[in-house]
Amino acid sequence: MKRNSAAAVLFCFMVLLLFPPITVSAETTKYTYTYDWWGLERESPDAYETKEMITGAALGISDFSDPQGLFVRNNFIYVCDTGNNRIVMIEKKEGIYQVVDILTEFTSESSVNTFSGPQDIFVTEKGDFYICDTGNQRVVHLTPDYKLVKELIRPVDETVDQTSSFQPVKVVVDRSGRAIVLVKNYNKGFVEYKNNGEFSGFIGANEVKFNIIDYFWKLLATKKQREQMEQFVPTEYNNLSLDPDEFIYCTTSAFKENELREDKAKPIRKLNSMGTDILVKNGEFPPIGDLSWGNAAGVSGASKFIDVTALDNDTYFAIDRTRGRIFGYDYQGNLLYAFGSLGNKKGCFLYPTALEHQESDLLILDSASVSITVMGLTQYGQLISDALSEYKLGNYDKSADYWEEVLTQNGNYDLAYIGIGRSLLRQGEYKKAMEYFKLKYDEENYSKAFQYYRKEWIERNIRWIVGGFFIIIILPSFIGFIKKVKREVEEE
Repeated sequence: MKRNSAAAVLFCFMVLLLFPPITVSAETTKYTYTYDWWGLERESPDAYETKEMITGAALGISDFSDPQGLFVRNNFIYVCDTGNNRIVMIEKKEGIYQVVDILTEFTSESSVNTFSGPQDIFVTEKGDFYICDTGNQRVVHLTPDYKLVKELIRPVDETVDQTSSFQPVKVVVDRSGRAIVLVKNYNKGFVEYKNNGEFSGFIGANEVKFNIIDYFWKLLATKKQREQMEQFVPTEYNNLSLDPDEFIYCTTSAFKENELREDKAKPIRKLNSMGTDILVKNGEFPPIGDLSWGNAAGVSGASKFIDVTALDNDTYFAIDRTRGRIFGYDYQGNLLYAFGSLGNKKGCFLYPTALEHQESDLLILDSASVSITVMGLTQYGQLISDALSEYKLGNYDKSADYWEEVLTQNGNYDLAYIGIGRSLLRQGEYKKAMEYFKLKYDEENYSKAFQYYRKEWIERNIRWIVGGFFIIIILPSFIGFIKKVKREVEEE
């Protein structure tokens, strides 16, 4: 009996050695990643975390219904509560969100007007409202006390089909009062209005895309067949916003997936006043969201951005409806990090419809969960933000210090090495900069640093170079000449 007990104890001891106990821990909150030089996904510390969920119930009002539009001006948040035909105005005061007003009607000279399915809002620095009153086929311009100034309606122009419906869904307004409107099913770009409400044309039209086989088939087809075929028209945008310098950031999800990696799709664009895309794309990969995509949990396909917002430090963020992820990029087009997912969990989304920022916080409007998710920077995310901000201000040594701290938390973060290299490059430390660029295969910046280093080395050693040239080239010739003269003299 004792032998059996001893054998059992020995057996248990061996099992413990071979199969150590498994520690059960709480589910990790890390869902942030980035890509390395090879395009491989690398886990990253969280750069953003959920701070708060704003719902109608939490604000003490009725729930939102199919909210579509979101805008932030200083401490105020404006929600287009589309299904309820109202604009909800929220103020953030001492960290608390509270409703300050609900706009359901406005006055004109002769009547009181209401909204029908408002989908977007823009508030100027003076407090004027521009609201896409989509169901009523207009954009209304209101004073801060809700009086009608003017209506932006379907343009009376030969380029616009006067029998088509006019459904404005997004609007921005610059400091001069110029309004840029995205109209559903309009395929010539954004509709532009002067500050007096007069139509002035289209801006930022997408390139016409067509299949060459379809084109030749159209040449051979009958008139009736051609009418039934798809028209070769430019694709549509799906959102737009203004950055601090009033350039237009916009997104489009109408493209073929094979066009993404070749940078032909351009899902994020930055338009100047002429409508030309000037987005800088010096990163290893263009800003297209996920670099690879499969079929998991019934979700497949490439990232489809539905909104974009640009911060003061020249970073910009875009939200992908395919997988509910947010992608952050620096001013050079380098991916900072990606985070988020589809789902009911904290920090996930069901059907995101709008993205905004309040200082460094990100606000995501979700029409399915009828809520606004407020996400703030973690300590790790703040270090990255500070590094980029200091670089923009010209404080390159401080920027490098922040990047060094980033590396203590994430030694695989390629952009930190590149950031240190760029800071050293700006400080004239070309050789050190080359070392950092070489570590992360940044050929373009390495070549730039090498060019400066070579120039500096030549300037520093020019006397030795000239001296060496004299010794190697001129001196032997001179000595040979002397010997020749001497020999001729002796022969005489």
